[in-house]
Amino acid sequence: MLRLTVLLLVLANAGYFAWAHGSLRAWGLGPAQQSEPQRLEQQIRPQSIRILRPDEARRLEPAPTGLAQAAECLQAGPLDDTQVAGLRPLLETWPAGSWSLEPVVEPGRWIIYMGKYATVENTARKKAELRQLGVSFEALTDPSLEPGLSLGGFTSQAEASQQLEAFLQRGVRSAKVMQERSELRGRLLKFSVVDDGLRPRLGELAPVLNAQTLRPCR
Repeated sequence: MLRLTVLLLVLANAGYFAWAHGSLRAWGLGPAQQSEPQRLEQQIRPQSIRILRPDEARRLEPAPTGLAQAAECLQAGPLDDTQVAGLRPLLETWPAGSWSLEPVVEPGRWIIYMGKYATVENTARKKAELRQLGVSFEALTDPSLEPGLSLGGFTSQAEASQQLEAFLQRGVRSAKVMQERSELRGRLLKFSVVDDGLRPRLGELAPVLNAQTLRPCR
């Protein structure tokens, strides 16, 4: 019985081998043919196919179109008389109506100040304490007050003092109200519509604006 079983297995393997290799195709037996010779016959001038070098492939790539930036309103100021005098000759070459110089008054700025600290490490330690109390802080705009922290800016001393009282109740210590900047008067330079045509020309104004930067209109 065992010999018969072994003989049947040998015959089955031999039959599968013959079937898989197409030996029985003459009797209509065999696996489905995977090759597609008809596709080779449909090729047009296959001898013309050539692999391109990287530089040739790059030349054939479509040029990037690039999306135009949306037009925006930009302003800078207050500017003093010297800056305004330097800007006018430059702005006269700009399209009419694209700019304006308007009188402006910037109110004084009061801050809740903490500092000066002896070291940067002391400043970092104070920041960690404020985070634990859930009190936010911001960078100082006056370098002479560094190293220190601002807990917010206000347009009046009364507003700043009111907020300081709230901070004291939350556990903030050693903070005080001080005036960071006095009232400023001058001219506001404003570009109502800055598009891709005018945007490259903004660099012409940088030497006259000095530290002033163009920012989105308020």
